[in-house]
Amino acid sequence: MPGMRQINDARVAEPGLAVVEVAAADDQTAFALQEVLATRWATATADHTTRVPGEPGVLLRCHLDLRQELGT
Repeated sequence: MPGMRQINDARVAEPGLAVVEVAAADDQTAFALQEVLATRWATATADHTTRVPGEPGVLLRCHLDLRQELGT
């Protein structure tokens, strides 16, 4: 994905670890989706989005640990 760094192997080294890359029309939408994910699973959230010059929308990457479901 242009504008995003390569995924670090350690972020997906074990079952249950995931990297989620979001493409959205705007920051508000990208952060809203990240918040939904963070209410369910342990999440390393992003504090900013990335814009690719000449491309519409924004990109956001967050990291999930599906082994740590919240609220259970």
